[in-house]
Amino acid sequence: METILLLAHTDADGSLPKPALEAVSAARTELAGARLVIGIIGADVQAAANSIAACGAERVLGVAGEAFAQSRYATDAAATEALCRASGATVVVAPGTSRFARVLPGVAYRLGGRVDTHVTGISVLNGVLSLTRWFYRQRMEASLTRTPRPWFVLLDPGCYTPFAGAQGEAVVEMVAVPPPATRTTVTGMRSPKADEQTIRPDAKLLFVAGAGWTKKQADGAAHPQDAEQLILGFLRASQASLGSSKSLVDLSGEGQEVLRFMTHLNQVGQTGSTPRHPKGLSTCCHGEEPHVVGWRFITERRAINLDANCGWARGKADVLYVADAFEVMRRVNAMLGQ
Repeated sequence: METILLLAHTDADGSLPKPALEAVSAARTELAGARLVIGIIGADVQAAANSIAACGAERVLGVAGEAFAQSRYATDAAATEALCRASGATVVVAPGTSRFARVLPGVAYRLGGRVDTHVTGISVLNGVLSLTRWFYRQRMEASLTRTPRPWFVLLDPGCYTPFAGAQGEAVVEMVAVPPPATRTTVTGMRSPKADEQTIRPDAKLLFVAGAGWTKKQADGAAHPQDAEQLILGFLRASQASLGSSKSLVDLSGEGQEVLRFMTHLNQVGQTGSTPRHPKGLSTCCHGEEPHVVGWRFITERRAINLDANCGWARGKADVLYVADAFEVMRRVNAMLGQ
């Protein structure tokens, strides 16, 4: 009988982020029968605890205070360690947010445990806890088991349906943690303007641009400025997330003019990450294996390409539009503008 500690941190408004709700759903469905303990970190954790009161946890622990409102390694590590010790957990599950990804390996070292990151699935086979994750740029799936405890698990976002239980009144056991000394002072937050934000993990559509946007067009000239206006216009109107093929983001190293708003952060599949948007639209991309493998978890995939024999046409896309992406997106933007 494992004791599962599910870690979560609150957002600025006191609610739980979507990855945390996905982790709650994973613990409830895949680890039924284990003792479930919830541990929440934030400035005030009561509202967050109330939102998941119906999840079936035996205990809800909390570390609260202004010192724990912001993401800092020293304070997060102290809070996480205290929650682990108070719960007596043998398995610690946390959403793969940047906040927990930074701190959980250090806490595992403090407690003499082991940690696995980028986990995409949790299951119990013949009474043994097993994890699944991908290796070699998402081409190989592995099942992992471990005997050392505590076992820390970072669950990738997008793998489970978020928990959506009824609100309740949770009884939170507060764990006293003296805030450790820190040299970091948080003075505020700055976010890019909505029009400048191109990476939107929660968007319903992933728009992927390929290197064809910067190549010579039918008139024999390249039109990267027109490409920028068309792509940004579509992103603003649809609030889609922007992805890129590796060949496009690598063009800057070849001395070729590139889309100025495109960076390696937009590359689909970079550092092994895999988007999980409900829909995806690829434009000016060949659709060959290196381009496609990074977004295999997109539910519905469509592509625009002038080549009727491209990789997308060989079973890689649900729908292939054999057309000029410039003309298609001009018409789409005009329709969205109406």
